[in-house]
Amino acid sequence: MKIFIVLGCLNAFISVALGAFGAHALRYKIAPELLVMWEKAVDYQMYHALALLIIAMSIKLWPEVRRIRTAGFLLFIGILLFSGSLYTLVLTEVRALGVITPIGGVAFLWCWVLFGMSARDFSDY
Repeated sequence: MKIFIVLGCLNAFISVALGAFGAHALRYKIAPELLVMWEKAVDYQMYHALALLIIAMSIKLWPEVRRIRTAGFLLFIGILLFSGSLYTLVLTEVRALGVITPIGGVAFLWCWVLFGMSARDFSDY
């Protein structure tokens, strides 16, 4: 549980910091479509950072449900691959990095599927 609290807080912090960096340092230095990409990476990182905190609380409530932990790790991998590839693409303008982004998106999707499937294993509602 603690690892997901730490990962959630760390990713929320990074999301805020990179959002501010994009708004202030990158706004006039990169093309508008790249700034939109940057903002999408920041948004998805924050949404999934908050989801990591929900995962942590779910583990506390239902420690016997192993799928929740797997979902949490998929969330973190998704953040690294999805948001990380977009940040890197924007800063380097190496378009080939865009092939990594959908892999992160698939990790997000699998996380949500596993987390949803975990509901059938919850011992109390």
